[in-house]
Amino acid sequence: MAETSVFRRRFSCRSFTAEPVPRSVIEDLLEAARWAPSGGNVQPWRFLVVLDRATRDALAAAAWRQRFVASAPVVIVVCALPELSARTYGQRGRELYCLQDTAAATQNLLLAATELGLGTCWVGAFDEAAAARALRLPPDWRPVAMVPIGVPATDPPPRRSRFPLSEVVVWLE
Repeated sequence: MAETSVFRRRFSCRSFTAEPVPRSVIEDLLEAARWAPSGGNVQPWRFLVVLDRATRDALAAAAWRQRFVASAPVVIVVCALPELSARTYGQRGRELYCLQDTAAATQNLLLAATELGLGTCWVGAFDEAAAARALRLPPDWRPVAMVPIGVPATDPPPRRSRFPLSEVVVWLE
């Protein structure tokens, strides 16, 4: 895989410039997210685009004071709709498939942003109830990921190594 591939260029950005992200670019990112695969094509996701500073501050507080969340000009919160998945797949849809589906959508969002030269960070460390209150979510929406997005204020750090394939792959032949 080439060193310049989007997979190798993506990094967890925690420092953003104040430059706004155009609405058309945000819509392109959301398009990428919504084309993620989902079990049975249920698409149990909703995307909240947070531009408001006060709400971004509340999300940063919910993320255990990770201030960089509020410093990005945009935060997209990816929510799962567990009961939507449960209609088709029962308990497994409620507990697993909706999370897998939203994870795939989040990854599409991250890679699309990287391709467009934007920085992102997948934030999963947060108090779900506090985030839901900050966003005034319906009770059947579960916040799964916060994705701060913006122009990176610094160059990407050196890439951290990955385990070699020999340590993470088992061939069953």
